[in-house]
Amino acid sequence: MNKAQFVELVQKSGDYKTKVEAENAISAFTDAVTDALVAQEDISLVGFGGFTAVLQKGKSGTVPGTTKTYTTQDKMVPKFKPGKSLKDRVAAGK
Repeated sequence: MNKAQFVELVQKSGDYKTKVEAENAISAFTDAVTDALVAQEDISLVGFGGFTAVLQKGKSGTVPGTTKTYTTQDKMVPKFKPGKSLKDRVAAGK
């Protein structure tokens, strides 16, 4: 599903009158989640899941086929953990 299709789905599900309203709602949600994760705050949506920002440790390795090595730095990455209701609905939809 691409963004345009998702906007249409949100418009139908949320009873928005126009696609612009639905797209604004999606933008507001994604902006709010992004801002919270940048501030390293956890977001918990009961039944849906939770968003967190976690530290991913750096690693080192070699480039395949060469003797060159590389190392990556520690960085913060977003994580999503689905809630039980979401897991159950997706499993039932098979």
